[in-house]
Amino acid sequence: MILKADELANWLGNPPADPRERLFIRPTPNLQHLAHSGAASIDLRLGTWFMTLPRARFTHLDVLEELDPSDADAARLAKTHYVPFHKRFILHPKDFVLAVTLEWLRLPDKLAGYVVGRSSWGRRGLIIATAAGVHPGFTGCLTLELGNVGEVPIALVPGIAICQVFFHRVESRSAKTDCSSFLGSRKPGVGTIKRDEIALRLAAPARP
Repeated sequence: MILKADELANWLGNPPADPRERLFIRPTPNLQHLAHSGAASIDLRLGTWFMTLPRARFTHLDVLEELDPSDADAARLAKTHYVPFHKRFILHPKDFVLAVTLEWLRLPDKLAGYVVGRSSWGRRGLIIATAAGVHPGFTGCLTLELGNVGEVPIALVPGIAICQVFFHRVESRSAKTDCSSFLGSRKPGVGTIKRDEIALRLAAPARP
């Protein structure tokens, strides 16, 4: 069941006594506005960190050769940019960039979420194809995958509302929470591709 905004506002404004059951969003949304919005989501804002994958650095991406990349591999593939709040990041048509939310989140073990783009951005050509699932226990800023499918460059302004997150309850007896590589992250990252032994075998040259 998706939680309405008024319930989320109450959860944030009157946190449970048990710290493990608390939902944290920093900076905290305007709880009064949230409670009376009638929505079922919370808007998240664009942060100040961006990551691009420059075309000149490689001829193609081969995921089989990129398995379990180290920090050095990530630095080879991508370039990180810091954009202050009073500046703009220009996303040109057909370009792609990784961004991050301004908000830092911590989900309790009985709450999960998913992130979607705002239709007002989509109608201008900005597609937000984020890793939609936010697992119980996630802690950090969310990485956003932004693509300009329009014909006009788009100025991305740090601090502007860029996406929305929906929350729902998780019914489980397990105390295990998210342990992904993005926990605690405050900058966008390319992530880790897990080793796929079947794919490696199928892609291997045939023996004579």
